[in-house]
Amino acid sequence: MNKNDDDKGLTPRQIVAELDKYIIGQDRAKKLVAIALRNRARRRCLHEDIREEVYPKNIIMIGPTGVGKTEIARRLSKLAYAPFVKVEATKYTEVGYVGRDVESMVRDLTEVGVNLVREEKTSEIRGRAEERASERLLDLLLPPPPHLSRSARQRKKGGEIVYDMEGLPEEEKERFERWLRTRQKIEQQLNDGLLEERDVEFEIQVQSGPMVEVLAGGPGLEEMGIDVKGLFEKMLPKKTKSVKMPVRDARRILTDEEVEKLLDMDKVIKEAVQRVEQSGIVFIDEIDKIAGRGTPGHGPDVSREGVQRDLLPIIEGSKVITKYGMVSTDHILFIAAGAFHQTKPSDLIPELQGRFPLRVELNDLGVEEYRRILTEPKNSLTKQYTALLATEGVNVIFTTDGIDEIARSAYEVNQRMENIGARRLYTIMERLLEDISFDAPHTDNKELTVNREFVQNTLSGIIQDEDLSKFIL
Repeated sequence: MNKNDDDKGLTPRQIVAELDKYIIGQDRAKKLVAIALRNRARRRCLHEDIREEVYPKNIIMIGPTGVGKTEIARRLSKLAYAPFVKVEATKYTEVGYVGRDVESMVRDLTEVGVNLVREEKTSEIRGRAEERASERLLDLLLPPPPHLSRSARQRKKGGEIVYDMEGLPEEEKERFERWLRTRQKIEQQLNDGLLEERDVEFEIQVQSGPMVEVLAGGPGLEEMGIDVKGLFEKMLPKKTKSVKMPVRDARRILTDEEVEKLLDMDKVIKEAVQRVEQSGIVFIDEIDKIAGRGTPGHGPDVSREGVQRDLLPIIEGSKVITKYGMVSTDHILFIAAGAFHQTKPSDLIPELQGRFPLRVELNDLGVEEYRRILTEPKNSLTKQYTALLATEGVNVIFTTDGIDEIARSAYEVNQRMENIGARRLYTIMERLLEDISFDAPHTDNKELTVNREFVQNTLSGIIQDEDLSKFIL
């Protein structure tokens, strides 16, 4: 089965190039996730017989906080065009104890998949929905004559609306034609945006009452895969109420109603479940916090080894009950990440280690990496702060020696205290620009140069006083 690169999406080099726009360094980690993402597309091009036998190679990313693990996952989700969910391993407990069970990550992923497909389908039909909403608005602004039913209205291929007037007396036809000319004028005014402030009155459906919301959110129902809210909404009669609002607001509500009518949710759910099973990605952060063996003489640790045992069948491949039906996890890609300061990957139970065959260690950041993080990414901190203060008319200029000094200060503070990686840059930048950010709306000095001298004068006292820096930086 031959397919070209366009069918498979971005190549590994293109994926890495996109990640390079936001993440400095960590080349091997980017390379591994790029290969994993590309393999998902390659697998879809295989013959059905072998496709089911190709399983994803799950990845563990090892490295201290603030070096880019979560950012790689976050940016990967935007490149994947696939259902993606990030979860914290510390939120789960062993089945039977208070807390979320690990199967909820698959339910969350399925929910993301349904929303993703729903948005795609909505964008495809929004044009038709807007046309139908405009027709309803016209009917509200100028109701059709009583003798002309909606069933008499037909639409030709070109989009022109025609009315069946066969059998009407001449007097009725003339009255109808006058109404039609008036309608055409109102339609033109509506299209030109001249009627946005005119009020219209119409009926809308009222949402379920608070009792249904309480019952739908009952404990344990999510784990059972029961959509209680949906069941109640189908059983209970739908209520409507009359509302009055401007055309600009009514158009949005009417368009949403038409979208709901045109959407085939059964097809949306079917496609979403298939996409989750074949292309879904789960990023499990803080997996090192559940590593560690039980201590002899003590009971089972329900938030550590118990969670690992529950994770195992999900990652190996099993079927999970969701409110959209059964979802298979056989081909979902799992990417785990952790600092592993006090533990190591070998502290995970052997069966779970075996389900993460690819491991990559992310490097600590040095002064050069901090300097590049401050300037190179599309969302770099210097660009963010420059843009933010520009809204107040303040022009902030970061000189090369100023950026070097910020990077050096961040590295020095991380070495002397807890190493929080690139997140240290946030605290230092906030401290540097604290006064100008506070005074920006009122100051007459609309230009600030952040050079080496400015950085040293602002930070020197705090950095030298170790006790003070613990609280401020």
